[in-house]
Amino acid sequence: MAKKILVIDDDPNIVDYLVVLFKDNGYETCSATDGVEGLDKVKTEKPDLITLDLDMPERWGTIMHRRLKKSEEIKDIPVIVISGLERKFPIRKKVMHYLGKPFDRNELLAIVQRTIGEGASA
Repeated sequence: MAKKILVIDDDPNIVDYLVVLFKDNGYETCSATDGVEGLDKVKTEKPDLITLDLDMPERWGTIMHRRLKKSEEIKDIPVIVISGLERKFPIRKKVMHYLGKPFDRNELLAIVQRTIGEGASA
């Protein structure tokens, strides 16, 4: 069974790119365009990993991350922040990895593979 990645970003181009990138590498995907929808999807989809933008409408990524980590059932899901924000945010110390936009696709895939393994089971 393939590992599942939830992509949370308000930029449809980034969402489309990441969904295709992950699917092409054997992962299942689901997506959300803001933090409110993202939190709902985490609970219903039970992803193995989350990519999270910080600057989004409805609920900022930092607030969403705090809520994720407070919930017993989902607090251990690894989070990779992918953000265009240059400033240092306290969340950087609390997430597994922080990639700036634009990001290197091979670096992202290497991080994902080290964290949750290959996309599809052999």
